[in-house]
Amino acid sequence: MTVLGVLLAVGVVVCLDLWVLLDARQWARRGTPVVLRLGALTIETPEAWAVACLLVFV
Repeated sequence: MTVLGVLLAVGVVVCLDLWVLLDARQWARRGTPVVLRLGALTIETPEAWAVACLLVFV
């Protein structure tokens, strides 16, 4: 993969992660946050959603 390809891939991941963060903040402001519970793991804050998505992308 070329340097341009790597930069493009990183850019797409960062843009998608930013979109997830902003969307989760909008849902939280509306009073209907999106919550995911998988056993002991709970994702309920916009920041937690952004980190989880970043980890999934990586």
